Formats: sequence, structure tokens, C-alpha cells
Amino acid sequence: MSSVKPKVVFVLGGPGAGKGTQCSKIVERFQFEHLSAGDLLREERSREGSEYGQLIEEYIRNGKIVPVEVTCSLLENAMKNSGKSRFLIDGFPRNQDNLDGWNRQMSDKTEMQFVLFFDCAEDVCVKRCLGRGQSGSGRSDDNMESLKKRIQTYNNDSLPIIKYFENAGQVKRIDASPDADKVFQEVERVFIANGFQ
Repeated sequence: MSSVKPKVVFVLGGPGAGKGTQCSKIVERFQFEHLSAGDLLREERSREGSEYGQLIEEYIRNGKIVPVEVTCSLLENAMKNSGKSRFLIDGFPRNQDNLDGWNRQMSDKTEMQFVLFFDCAEDVCVKRCLGRGQSGSGRSDDNMESLKKRIQTYNNDSLPIIKYFENAGQVKRIDASPDADKVFQEVERVFIANGFQ
């Protein structure tokens, strides 16, 4: 990576909070590179000759979180290959192990800006995910059974991470219940207030 440390914003929120939608708007407006930990893992899993493919497949199939070293390596490679210096890391860190691994492997190499937390009522999230599933999102986890598990994992594992960053004064909380354009007005304010043009 270049001598300038890449600037990183972690994007967190429950399933259906609108992280992907808002990330694409931030990319367009503020020239960030959007890295989704989940997408990187899925791509790596299906890449021919991947050294991690088999391992990732086993973890995903068993509903476990992939070892953080693998995820951090994929994120680091994606950063290097992008040629960009501003990154949105979406859906990571999602538990204490992820956070510890990031701090070990990446915190010296990057400049963490803040955590963008999309706070959305559970019933709104569920409605959005089910709607997404019905309109053919192609995501195997946009159904009630998977959603219950995803929300439980989020409440047990991810919320404590958000609390940790909140206690460090690093969380920008956004009410993600209104429509996407309204939410983005808030997002835009946060980025401008933090020196991004």
C-alpha cells in the first residue's frame, strides 16, 4: 500500500438496515471503495484455485463466521488491488474475534475514521428482507427462518461491538427507518462533518 494509510469507515447495522443501498450512494458521492466482507468471502469461495475456497465453504455451510485471518487477508488484498485510499468496509467487524483480528492484522496499516451505524427497528428490517426475498433478490437468507438466526447473531455478537466503538466515541448513529434518500441526507451530513467532500 502507498505511504498514505488508507482511510477506513466500518459500516454496521442489522440485516435489512440498508447498508448496501447507502454504501452505493456514498461511493457515488464521496468516491469511496465499497468492500463487503461477505461478498469478498463468497467471491473467494467460488474463485478457481483459491487457497481458502474449501475452508470458506465449510464455515459458510455450517453457519459459522469464517476465521478472521482469512477475512482480513481478503480485505487487505482488495484494498491493495483497488488503487483507492478511502474504504467502506461493510458488515465487519461483526464480533469480538473480528475486531481483535483486525486490530492485530490491520490497525497499523489503516486509519479508522468512524463506525457508520444504521440503526433500524427489527420489524422494519424483517419487512425489508422478506420483501427483498419475494422480489427475487436471489439471497438464500432472505426468509423468516434465516432472518431469525441472523437477527439473533447480530444482537448477540454485533451489538456489543457497536457498544465498544460507541464507548470510544467512534460511532455515527443513523436512523435507518425512513426511505433511502432521507437516510442518505443524514449520511451525507456525517461525511461532510468529518472532512470528506
